[in-house]
Amino acid sequence: MERSDWGGDLTKTTTVAVRCTGHVRDAVGAHELTYSFAGETLGDFLAAFFEAYDVEELVLATTPEEETTDGWADPPEELPGTWSRNPPGERTRRFARITINGTFNVHLDGFRTKLEDGDRVAMMNPFVFCF
Repeated sequence: MERSDWGGDLTKTTTVAVRCTGHVRDAVGAHELTYSFAGETLGDFLAAFFEAYDVEELVLATTPEEETTDGWADPPEELPGTWSRNPPGERTRRFARITINGTFNVHLDGFRTKLEDGDRVAMMNPFVFCF
């Protein structure tokens, strides 16, 4: 992930609690840690975290095929709610999700979401087993 302008102040240092599950937990080697980074947005955090821990490919998708999966049921002709894709560079892999204080980042301000000291950032990529 290249460091882009996520709207954060890079002179500020923010410290968050990081929670990791599934494949991300295995790669990081811990399910919980405290992490300080230069900046104040989720994008700033992710850019710094991915430099320190090699988990970007477990969380972010680079192609449409990596972010979608074949569904088990045909979707209805008219989908409920709002259906729009995250901007390029802000798309998670299928089944992977990022939350801030328990809320999916896509329901906030995406990678431009401001983080405060003590916020909880979770990166999830669960183990999926099929028999």
